[in-house]
Amino acid sequence: MARVSINIVTWNSLKYLPEALESISRQTYRDFSVLIIDNASSDGTIEYVRSEHPEVAVLRNTHNLGFCRAHNQGIAYAKAHLKSDNGDPLILITNPDILLEPDFLERLVKEIDRRPEAGSAGGKLLKVYKKGSVELAETVKTDVIDTTGLKLFRSRRLVDRGAGETEAEGRYDRLEEVFGVSGAVALYRLEALDDAALNDEYFDEDFFAYKEDVDLAWRLRLRGWSALYVPWARAYHYRTAAGSERATARQIAAGRRGRSHLVNVLSYRNHWLTLAKDDFCVNRLLHLPWIVPYETGKFLYVLFLEPATLAAVPGFLRLWPKMRRKHRIIMKNARTKPKFMRRWMA
Repeated sequence: MARVSINIVTWNSLKYLPEALESISRQTYRDFSVLIIDNASSDGTIEYVRSEHPEVAVLRNTHNLGFCRAHNQGIAYAKAHLKSDNGDPLILITNPDILLEPDFLERLVKEIDRRPEAGSAGGKLLKVYKKGSVELAETVKTDVIDTTGLKLFRSRRLVDRGAGETEAEGRYDRLEEVFGVSGAVALYRLEALDDAALNDEYFDEDFFAYKEDVDLAWRLRLRGWSALYVPWARAYHYRTAAGSERATARQIAAGRRGRSHLVNVLSYRNHWLTLAKDDFCVNRLLHLPWIVPYETGKFLYVLFLEPATLAAVPGFLRLWPKMRRKHRIIMKNARTKPKFMRRWMA
């Protein structure tokens, strides 16, 4: 048993998994176990893990249950196996396309232990890519920021804070609170996950995948948990679609064209689901001058330039009654007030 469970959901992830597991094996903090929840991969992922990393526990699903349900399975499994005599049990959620610096976990655990009010912690993620032929590809680590946490605007646009900037600009070098941490790699206090769970779900399984980290970050905030950004905990991310906090409308559109149809549909639908579930009604009213132009512009873009993404609309309408029921439960149990939440909307 261990204090920290490192949980990875895989779905045909063999392209990235060997590097990710190698970076995990080099962690200076050793009180952890690794759990892979596989969503019916067909690329040899399971065979590789069992052959090369027999110390890694594996839960294998017979079909793709989605990111959210798979991680819920992993958290439930870890909850039954973690020990707490060396501190609060912790869950590190990480994508298979992440490379951790050797002291990443040690630094995150150290800082979250200092702050019992912190329900989550994230580090500085930088971009990494492959250069050269497939057989001889070289891993190139950059100083371009992928995320330093989640940032929410009054328009309800949410971005990865600092995305597209470089470390040399020095804007994200101090430890601080953020609205939430990116689910690409995030350390959660198990107590906080239990506290924010809704209907026994940590990640909302109606989301299937995408934006589930935003929803969880919002619910943790509503329950009074803080989120910590630790700049000296560094990792690298092979993000398939590059983004930027300062992106222009044209750049945002180009980024959307670089994503798959399914990603665009789920992201658009789940953005609306999050607002329906987690936002105080009074805050929505106060911020209508920002929300309406943003949502109108986004809808018109989809309508005329990306009509296939309109498939998100019937999906949202089908789930709307369920989200309203969840909203009533979340608001009834919220420990924070609307004014406090507005502090996190730039």
